[in-house]
Parts: sequence; structure tokens; C-alpha cells
Amino acid sequence: IVVVAVNSTLLTINAGDYILYTDWAWTSFVVFSVSQSTMLVVGAIYYMLFTGVPGTATYYATIMTIYTWVAKGAWFALGYPYDFIVTPVWIPSAMLLDLTYWATRRNKHAAIIIGGTLVGLSLPIFNMINLLLVRDPLEMAFKYPRPTLPPYMTPIEPQVGKFYNSPVALGSGAGAVLSVPIAALGAKLNT
Repeated sequence: IVVVAVNSTLLTINAGDYILYTDWAWTSFVVFSVSQSTMLVVGAIYYMLFTGVPGTATYYATIMTIYTWVAKGAWFALGYPYDFIVTPVWIPSAMLLDLTYWATRRNKHAAIIIGGTLVGLSLPIFNMINLLLVRDPLEMAFKYPRPTLPPYMTPIEPQVGKFYNSPVALGSGAGAVLSVPIAALGAKLNT
């Protein structure tokens, strides 16, 4: 139980580049919203069905928020501006999930369908408000590239064709192209 709890929390706070999603905010916001909504619902429903207690989703979201604030402090220590590092807003959406679970008399299917829908609708709204309060995201992203990323992934100004020269792009493209004839050859040799 402890392993699942820790891993699901880490998976959620890392889904969609949680803490510096402002660097590609206007292009990745949809990806961020879908991944965060999904992971919040999956983790919270798991806990609620395990305990059977409404309120567990809010507790789960609170734990994630605390973890993320600790990580926010760590990024601040690395030199990033404090108002650039974002902590996603999970708690209000988790409260809606708990309310659904309680209002439907602890019906797990209703919690998943209705509660999941409410989380999917509310979480992007709360995080868009959160995002609008961040200091000039695009400029800050170019000014503070993330030190943990390899050079071909740092948020630099666009250069046409730059990514196509990377070994990762070349390898993945070649693998995609060659996989079909290799699979066909393998199938022919097996027959």
C-alpha cells in the first residue's frame, strides 16, 4: 500500500511537467490538464475505494500539494524565480470528487463517472487561473532553461530543422520506418 501510495503521488506530480509547465504553457496546457485530471482521479479513486471514506481524495490532493511545494522550494534554490515555479491546484477538484462520492451514497461507479467528469472540467479552470498569475512565462522560459534537460530539449528560441539533426530524432524515425519491413520479414520467415 505504501509503495502504491508513493508511486502514484510521484506519477501525478510528474505528469505533464508539473512544476515548470509554464515554459511551454500555451502549447502543453491541454496535455497537462488531461494528464493531471486523469492521474488525480485514478489515485484518489484508488484511495477512496480502499478506505471507503469520503474526504480521502482531498487528503490525497493535499499530500501532493505539500510534496510539490517542497519541490518548488528546491527549484527556487536552483535559481529559478519563485513566481515562475507553479504548484498545480488539485484540492478543489478533489473536494468535488469527494462530494460526488458522498452524495451518491458511496457508489464507486458514480464517483468514477460523475466525479471524474467534474475533476476533468474543474482542474483546467483552476490551473488556468493559476497560470495567468505567473510572471511572463515565455520570457522566463527562454531566460532560465532547465539544467536537468539535454541540450536538444531546452526551451530555446525555435530554429527550423534543428531537432531533425538530433540522434534521438534520427534513431526514432529510422526505427519507425524500418520496423514494418522487418516485422513482415520476420512473419514470412516464421511461416
